[in-house]
Amino acid sequence: MEQLINDFSPGLFFMQLFIFLVLLFLLSKFAWKPILNSLKAREGSIADALQSAENAKEEMAKLQADNQKLLQEARLERDKLLKEATDIANKIKEEAKSDAAKQADRMISDAKNAIEVEKNAALKEVTTKVAELSLDIAEKLIRKNLSDDKAQKALAEDFMKDLKLN
Repeated sequence: MEQLINDFSPGLFFMQLFIFLVLLFLLSKFAWKPILNSLKAREGSIADALQSAENAKEEMAKLQADNQKLLQEARLERDKLLKEATDIANKIKEEAKSDAAKQADRMISDAKNAIEVEKNAALKEVTTKVAELSLDIAEKLIRKNLSDDKAQKALAEDFMKDLKLN
């Protein structure tokens, strides 16, 4: 430290101070203003970029909310369509069951009617056959019984008695 004090030269000191002040003046005149202006411009562009990023973030949040809303609406619409499709399918199924039941009832009714017609025809045929057989039997019995004269007279008297009573 002592050596610094001993080597001190006031002329050199003032010369260095003068050069420093001139350099400081030149820097402030030509360099600092453009540097400060470019720093302010850079600061402004960074602020604008941050604001744009914030706006983009808010816009993204709005879009995401809109997307969620659209997705929810689409889900509700899908559920509604599925429910309608299920209801229509159930309705068609019930109509098919109803139609099948009606057709089955109609077929059963037609079958019963056909059975009744066949039954009546069979009964008529049986009745006709029974009547024919009865007549044949009666004819054979009468022929056998009427082969002699006494039997014919007795039969005629029985018929007359029955006619008088009726």
